Amino acid sequence: MAPDHRPPIRELSDELISQIAAGEVVERPASVVRELVDNALDAGATQVSVRLQAGGVRAIVVEDDGCGIPAAQLTLALRRHATSKIASLSDLESVATMGFRGEALAAIASVAELTLTSRTLEAAQASRVDARSGELQPAARGVGTTVEVRELFFATPARRKFLKTDATEFAHCLEAVRRHALARPEVAFTVWHDGKLVAQWRRADSAQRVADVLGAGFVGHSRALPQPLASTVVTVRGHIGLPDAARSRSDMQYAYVNGRYVRDRLVAHAARAAYEDVLHGARQPSYVLFIEIDPARVDVNVHPTKIEVRFRDGREVHQAVHRTVEAALGVSRAGSAAQPAAPPTRLANTPSDLPAQAAHRAALPPGSWYAPPTRQAALVLGEAAALYATADVTSTAALNPPGRTTDPPPDDWPLGRALGQLAGTYVLAENQHGLVIVDMHAAHERIVYERLKAADRGKRLAMQPLLIPVTFAATAAEVATADAATDALVELGLDIGPLAPGILAVRACPAALPDADPVALARAVLADLADHDGSRTVQRARDDILATMACHGSVRANRQLTLPEMNALLRDMERTDRADQCNHGRPTWRQITLRELDALFLRGR
Repeated sequence: MAPDHRPPIRELSDELISQIAAGEVVERPASVVRELVDNALDAGATQVSVRLQAGGVRAIVVEDDGCGIPAAQLTLALRRHATSKIASLSDLESVATMGFRGEALAAIASVAELTLTSRTLEAAQASRVDARSGELQPAARGVGTTVEVRELFFATPARRKFLKTDATEFAHCLEAVRRHALARPEVAFTVWHDGKLVAQWRRADSAQRVADVLGAGFVGHSRALPQPLASTVVTVRGHIGLPDAARSRSDMQYAYVNGRYVRDRLVAHAARAAYEDVLHGARQPSYVLFIEIDPARVDVNVHPTKIEVRFRDGREVHQAVHRTVEAALGVSRAGSAAQPAAPPTRLANTPSDLPAQAAHRAALPPGSWYAPPTRQAALVLGEAAALYATADVTSTAALNPPGRTTDPPPDDWPLGRALGQLAGTYVLAENQHGLVIVDMHAAHERIVYERLKAADRGKRLAMQPLLIPVTFAATAAEVATADAATDALVELGLDIGPLAPGILAVRACPAALPDADPVALARAVLADLADHDGSRTVQRARDDILATMACHGSVRANRQLTLPEMNALLRDMERTDRADQCNHGRPTWRQITLRELDALFLRGR
């Protein structure tokens, strides 16, 4: 553009500034609902009512019983950047309210007809202000606030064309209220659409609210997270769906930070990593996670819609979410009945153990549940295979030395007493509820896998220096991470350092991963260290090897088992974490109740 034709620099009008802000804050009717319900909750409301017409396009009315707005401040409340929630930079750095920018009402008023009616406890009557005219007049209503928004995007018809059908827009509005309802069980919510009551959630405790919002189906296939320690910096509570209830979509994943619904990749990655060993294929877990953290350690002012956050220390949040969810998933339903705690399992054979174990195996009845561990993998799988070769991972006999009884009475066996074998693949058992069907290969695979992981856990990874260092062109972020995380890389068995500007050299790799591509492994670990907990990349690679070894070291289909062997397998399942799924996420057992069996044979009809 020629200099003579360059437009001059000028200040934007207030109206145009409001339209730009509205484009960031108000995307669709659900955005309006979210902002108005945020304000209602910040006002201390215990009852919030949302009324919609035509999916919220024609009208959105949000009523609350909060503290209200004084009449003298109603007009000010409609101005841009006018708020009672922050007054200084320090307030902004530790925001504890849902809203804080003071943009929502002004942005909505710029693209719709808006009226604001409110009354405080001290006021004799309510007052109403029209956003267009600024006229203030008396009105009738109880203590609280009503915001009426009509004809959304009437002033910008081009944006209105981008809206979906009324049904679709209503579904988004309902989801916005549902997200608030999950986090605020002490507040009652009602949603009306075109004059009909479509959703109502009464005040309740947290567990009941989860059941009311997500349904009995979610509650029946989920478990509550253990109570967090009071001294932890990051606490995580909520409910996680069982692996059996995994879905094809991620539409049942709710994460909250200090009561605010967020879509955060770090939290989603941590939760998904905890499910790695128990989900089949590309299935998605379901969960409701409430993360509590010091407001000063999280920045909520990073996105116009406040749906994204930034953590001061993302690694501590990632580890807290991952460990909490993983610990809850470790409790298997196979051992959920009341039974005495199993004694610690000694996984490695020391020289002093070998004679006693050999004598004990010699005393076992023929066909007892013992198979020597496979040693073929030791030839090619390095340190991890050596660990497997020295661990008595396939023997149940070694868990019960002579003179010690660990099995509970038969009536308390969660998986019951073995009855027989079907098609050389399934073990049939009878428990208090009916019939139990066990995939014996999948079940034993999980048992062996968990023993291998337990024996491997906590060991510092040994380094294997490379004969010739492998170099690769690295990005600036990879170089910075390698320089800042040297100690973490050494803990993971990696020696990565600069060779030249923009070039990194891999001089050593974990001895447990002899076949890993050094460059691919280095890049993956550096990427994980930059965003999450880099140890997961190496541990995942090690677990893959252990899973392969467990698969080859477990009992195969078509092997005929004796009843003692079957019962030993069932008892081991009851003692093993994550025994409900095999290493690949497939179920290991299923329960068929007596009622279901009666229905099959029309008994009682």
